[in-house]
Amino acid sequence: MAAINSATDLTRDGEIAVITLDSPPVNALSFNVRDGLYEGFKAAIADDAVKAIVLICAGRTFIAGADISEFGGAQKGASLFDVQAMMENSPKAVIAAIHGTALGGGLEVALTAHYRVAVPSAKCGLPEVNLGLLPGAGGTQRLPRIVGAQKALEMMTSGSHVPAKQCLEMGLVDSLAEEGKLLDGAVAFARKVLADKMPLNKVRERTVTADPQVFADFRKANARKFRGFKAPEANIKCVEASLLPFEEGIKVERALFMELMTGEQSAAQRYAFFAERQANKIPDVPADTPIIPVAKVGIIGAGTMGGGIAMNFLNVGIPVKIIETKQEALDRGLGVIRKNYENTAKRGRLTMDQVEQRMSLLSGSLALEDLADSDLVIEAIFENMAVKKEVFGKLDAIVKQGAILATNTSALDIDEIATAVKRPEAVIGLHFFSPANVMRLLEVVRADKTSKSVIATAMQLAKKIGKVAVLVGVCPGFVGNRMLFQRQAQAQRLVMEGAMPWDVDRVLFDFGFPMGPFAMSDLAGLDIGWNKETSKGETIRDQLCELDRRGQKTSAGYYDYDEKRTAIPSPVTEGIIKAFAQKQGLNQRDISDEEILERTVFPMINEGAKILEEGKAIRASDIDIVWINGYGWPVYRGGPMHYADSIGLKKVVERLKHYEAQMGDFFKPSPLLEKLAAEGKGFKDL
Repeated sequence: MAAINSATDLTRDGEIAVITLDSPPVNALSFNVRDGLYEGFKAAIADDAVKAIVLICAGRTFIAGADISEFGGAQKGASLFDVQAMMENSPKAVIAAIHGTALGGGLEVALTAHYRVAVPSAKCGLPEVNLGLLPGAGGTQRLPRIVGAQKALEMMTSGSHVPAKQCLEMGLVDSLAEEGKLLDGAVAFARKVLADKMPLNKVRERTVTADPQVFADFRKANARKFRGFKAPEANIKCVEASLLPFEEGIKVERALFMELMTGEQSAAQRYAFFAERQANKIPDVPADTPIIPVAKVGIIGAGTMGGGIAMNFLNVGIPVKIIETKQEALDRGLGVIRKNYENTAKRGRLTMDQVEQRMSLLSGSLALEDLADSDLVIEAIFENMAVKKEVFGKLDAIVKQGAILATNTSALDIDEIATAVKRPEAVIGLHFFSPANVMRLLEVVRADKTSKSVIATAMQLAKKIGKVAVLVGVCPGFVGNRMLFQRQAQAQRLVMEGAMPWDVDRVLFDFGFPMGPFAMSDLAGLDIGWNKETSKGETIRDQLCELDRRGQKTSAGYYDYDEKRTAIPSPVTEGIIKAFAQKQGLNQRDISDEEILERTVFPMINEGAKILEEGKAIRASDIDIVWINGYGWPVYRGGPMHYADSIGLKKVVERLKHYEAQMGDFFKPSPLLEKLAAEGKGFKDL
């Protein structure tokens, strides 16, 4: 064995050279790895006793991609293109042996080998689109030459990780090795290449043919999904360029890669990538904090939230017991969970066996006493402090010591809820977002006396059930809803001043939100929390509900809706708003799109600054992760705090002061925001 460098070894198995890459944790393509590969292939090619070369990786994975911590820095060592040229132009067959994941730059390396062997559990993909980028080392040109334009479009614009068996079917890998025996399988394949005198396949020399309609159809089919993002379109253009000679296609790839790499969208998406990982790090909760084993979960409430929360645990094999007060409500809740799973099975995402396996872990009861042996209990009943405290008081007497007592409240004071028990250290907020089985965000709310073990367990459990967890402090609305209240207040105010609901919605939709606040209200139902008996027409919403305009479900709310549920600006709503404004003595006026955007977004940024001042969020990036994953903030704008940094805090403060002078203290900039702006700093500098 010869050590090439600290990341790479070169050994021989008869006439087969084996280059082993070992750079934990994921063999990312750092300069040290690139140097090791370059020198390893150079040495193997120069050795006359070597007839073929196998590239394999130690650890849990093949090369999992570029080292994105090097992005934007000066180039060190051999470039990835140097490594690829050395492999592709090798006079000796090069076989890439793949386990774990071959992603991004890792798959681009494998594509320059003459052959690829993988174990069945391996996955391949080009996920750069998720960082606002495209594969920049020839991947956009080589992948279509193997799998065809259509599959390349699907892989590159989704960033999906494709299982090895599918890769074999599409020709992306040439052979599957037995699980756990990858090296043996790859060396045997290399010997077969030599024995059968198989050619040195250069992917770059293949040609791609595709009807231009393929690209037009793909754009049309995905227009909604790709809206606002630059990277998917750039990836599509690269696949179109793969129909050209390889060198011409590479020029297109390089130009588009540099355009994305230096653009604001990729900077925001890379920021979000790191911010999501950073959110798991709690400064005063060490990594070795004891974790509470959670083998059984109890949920109080079988409604929409309770049922959705239950599914998260059932999906990962944790038994759940749901408690309701009436059999009818319990049966309905359990039935909805089954129906959700069966619908997923109809779409081919689950087998019926998997549906039954998950349902077998679910049980229901009308007795709180049946939660006695639960390791975690989550209360998911309606927002009423007195009722919640009563429930927690009962739980305290029933549930075993050491268990976690959680509330799914979206706004109530968890410190007050914790006064109902004799073990306040066990109480925590787990604020799931609706639909709870789909939405990625989980606000983990730390009360004053919540123990570090409970926090650490909640954060780890969130990861296990596929959630993005952010630890926040107790305050009205926590982080997400507290900032949302600011936006909602201004949306309502703008409508009274002369902007129509569809104007506000359009501006926020064009900014990148999936929908604006009024369209969202129509979708949810205007009658949530509205009472027909007590309604006195005191708000625009009251008046709409009194006319049975309760949203999409009644084909009318703020908007009118046709049979396809297409939203149409409503003259009825406009009339109600104008009459309401007149009654309040407000002179309506034309309001610019710029003012709508500033008045809905800048108060959110200001509230975020207050949240940081009060220590209710650990870092600005945590606030951004809440908004990206829970409220539809466009990831290509990096969250409200990153967006503020990108446009400059001086501008935010200047505009807030402008509105403060006109409209009062609502817009008064927070001391932190003013201080950072005065110092020429951003939230990133905190």
